[in-house]
Amino acid sequence: MRLTLALIAAVFAAPATAAEYGPEDGTLNPEELTWQNNLKKAEEGKVDMMVCASGYLMTKSGDHDTARKIFEACAEAGYTAAMTWMSYMENNGFGGEYNPDAAAQWDQRAAELGDPVGKFNHGINLMRGHGITQNAELGRQYVDEAAKDGLPVARRLQGADYDLDEVTPDADNWRYAPLF
Repeated sequence: MRLTLALIAAVFAAPATAAEYGPEDGTLNPEELTWQNNLKKAEEGKVDMMVCASGYLMTKSGDHDTARKIFEACAEAGYTAAMTWMSYMENNGFGGEYNPDAAAQWDQRAAELGDPVGKFNHGINLMRGHGITQNAELGRQYVDEAAKDGLPVARRLQGADYDLDEVTPDADNWRYAPLF
């Protein structure tokens, strides 16, 4: 018993080193919840939900370049919400040029992985032929899947007999007009 108590006392009396409690570089107070740290993690491919969620804050604050880097890393890691955000970035020219083809590809990828928002967006892209070859019938099928998954806006579009003006403002019609 005395030996056990002596060992416990020795362990607690030993001074702690930075290597025992901090990162390998010895930093005792590392950045954790900063956008700089999240960007660093994204660039290193070390993403998680916290890193991915910070992309939303970055784009909403106007730092589209950082948001794009974070969303790309998260999308490549399989986070479908980041794929739909990448579509948003591409479709609005945030952090890069306006690119409807890339936007449609991100939505399709998210849809194929089962994301309801990805299904809805991919369905609308197919119905319009925006960034992808037009196929209204297949587009409605994707919208129906999103509605079945419980996405309210998909149900709303179904209820409007797939009238796209129901879910997007007519002010955007110029964007979706044929380019010929």
